[in-house]
Amino acid sequence: MDPRVRALGQWLVLGSVVGVVCGAASALFLYLLDEATHWRLQHASVVFLLPVAGLAIGALYGRWGASIRGGNNLVLDTVHEGDARLPLRMAPMVLVGTVLTHLFGGSAGREGTAVQMGASLADAVAGRLRVSPATRRELLAAGIAGGFGAVFGTPIAGCVFGLEVLCVGRMTYEALVPALVAAVVGDLVTRALGIHHSVYALPEALALTPAVIGKWLVFGAAVALVAVVFVEGVHRLKKRLEKVVPSLALRMALGGAGVVGLWQLVGTSDYLGLGVPMIQRAFVDPALPPEAFALKLLFTVVTLGAGFLGGEVTPLFFVGAALGNVLGRLLGLPLELAAGVGMAALFGAAANTPLALSIMAVELLGASVLPHVVIVTVAAYVLTGQRGIYPAQRIGQLKHGGPLLDRLVPLRDVGGSQAPLAEPPRPPV
Repeated sequence: MDPRVRALGQWLVLGSVVGVVCGAASALFLYLLDEATHWRLQHASVVFLLPVAGLAIGALYGRWGASIRGGNNLVLDTVHEGDARLPLRMAPMVLVGTVLTHLFGGSAGREGTAVQMGASLADAVAGRLRVSPATRRELLAAGIAGGFGAVFGTPIAGCVFGLEVLCVGRMTYEALVPALVAAVVGDLVTRALGIHHSVYALPEALALTPAVIGKWLVFGAAVALVAVVFVEGVHRLKKRLEKVVPSLALRMALGGAGVVGLWQLVGTSDYLGLGVPMIQRAFVDPALPPEAFALKLLFTVVTLGAGFLGGEVTPLFFVGAALGNVLGRLLGLPLELAAGVGMAALFGAAANTPLALSIMAVELLGASVLPHVVIVTVAAYVLTGQRGIYPAQRIGQLKHGGPLLDRLVPLRDVGGSQAPLAEPPRPPV
């Protein structure tokens, strides 16, 4: 058999297997998440129990989750280093922890759970089939792609995300086929199991003129500023709490109490949980409170900084869409387009995945958004500097250029834009 045909056949089979398990897990997760959110909306007083839920989740992870506490960063470290396998219990534990977080009103997302479930299940498949170390790493990337694509209903963005998130500014194609197959199959399986994804108002086409480009550059600078505030806020709060309160359960209880206090202070439940209704409202409501993006950012920083489970995508979609609503009104940009661009660009900048989020915007909002979202997302990506929500991402060259590093360095060892490099750079070739 031709080796190209054999390789394609192998990836079609392995990618499909990973896609099926990712799609089924995402469908179960989204169903439980929807049920938890619906129940919380009917019983608002349950939010007062968020500190108790934090104690329970923290105790659960303290007892059985020490090896998986790294979350998405553990997944990325495993892809690059590949020494130890991801424990299979990561999938059920992160699922239960995230559903409980949302049930009691924590402001978190869902992509982190989907990525961790997809990667741990993909690693279980790799172990079961006894594949080579290289193939295992490619299946891990496929698991990331399958989980991300299935949970948002954006398979092409999921494929690109699974490749782009691994290394800042460098995307390789070794896992392209299995990632694509896993993302497409995962999305098909999730939809076949009756899951329906959020629908947003479609923006009308806007001609790309010099004046419009200038507005988008101002827009991108604002997105970058908010992304930096979010990233630094989560990381610094997490480090501070770990230093002051060594117990994870107590940290989560304190964070839960903080969210409850904020909830009572603002007097609305709009900033609890995913906040999808507010995202959809940002596309059409010119009277959206201008402080909405800042409040959701604050709720999410407290929730994630304290250690609650979930992810950053949907909260950042909320923050980005609400920010876009405000900027659209200030800059004279169409509301639907500004909200859609802000929604995608903020996460693209914070996660260092500008291509994946530009494609996601097209899958969610149509092709007319493409040139605008690319300009904003790329500008914000560069302006955020050497930081991101995933400290385990590798980087081989600073975003603004300069010499290559001797090896791929974890983003956490590079730090912010003013932090020293972990090792001296080598001269450019």
